[in-house]
Amino acid sequence: MKFVFAFLVVFIIVYVLIPALKKVALKVGFVDRPTGRKKHKRPVPLLGGLGIFIGFVFTYSIFIRPINKEFISILAAASLILIIGLIDDWFKTKGKEFPVLPRLVIQILAAVMVYKAGIVFYGFTNPITHEYIVLPQWIQFVLTITWILGVTTVINWSDGMDGLAGSISAISAATLFVVALVKHQTDSAMMSLILLGAIAGFLKYNRHPAQVFMGDSGANFLGFILGIVALDGAFKQATLVSLLVPILALGVPILDNLFVVIRRLVQKKPIYQADSGQIHHRLLATGLSQKQVLVFLSLVSLCSSFLSIIILLLKI
Repeated sequence: MKFVFAFLVVFIIVYVLIPALKKVALKVGFVDRPTGRKKHKRPVPLLGGLGIFIGFVFTYSIFIRPINKEFISILAAASLILIIGLIDDWFKTKGKEFPVLPRLVIQILAAVMVYKAGIVFYGFTNPITHEYIVLPQWIQFVLTITWILGVTTVINWSDGMDGLAGSISAISAATLFVVALVKHQTDSAMMSLILLGAIAGFLKYNRHPAQVFMGDSGANFLGFILGIVALDGAFKQATLVSLLVPILALGVPILDNLFVVIRRLVQKKPIYQADSGQIHHRLLATGLSQKQVLVFLSLVSLCSSFLSIIILLLKI
């Protein structure tokens, strides 16, 4: 019942808050305006991510205990991610691009804060000898920071179509919730479910044609929290094979954007240069509707998530 109550609390907060934030965004001009790459026909409010953040933080503060170093570090780091995302979004409302470097520095700083709080990829269990292999500290640091930054980035890059980043993040959060329950990790399960409830409250307003966007602030925040949940849950005491569980839970955005990065490197383009290389853009170019693309990618994400749970249950 505690899980159900937490889900309902965050869902209601976000569901009620989004319309108010929508009005504020329209009033102050915090909107995403149509361009050559963007298909919407009118300015769309960009404060959906703030609604998700407020709902998550409020509910997280109520249901996660104790209030310790880890708790405070997660909230502080997530706040940095949201703030730098909002600044990025504000630049976009003015038709400008926020520089990549300061955004990357803040994201690295936030990831280091999480690492310092003890949320770390320590190692893995050998599936044959059942011996836990602890990695050298510098490898722990590199892998932890890389994972958090990677998941933050791939979710953000997937936010190119109504409902897509939210739907994929919701499926990933639900999968990590199941994983945490199986592994008896109550806090990770609660964090996953709170995130799922926040996304569910937002998606009501992000269905095509979207009434509000989550913006870079929201997409980065979702990716950041999903990365933390995986580190604090699915990666803990994982065997060499079951390390695939969190990767498969985020399989669609990870594989898609890995392909995008490789293609940009081959074409000698800047990695962070926006284009139409993501899979949703390519599927739309074939003549599929936005709804068809969303359903297809969501089904692929579901299949990938089911596979991750099967691997977990097999205890390989």
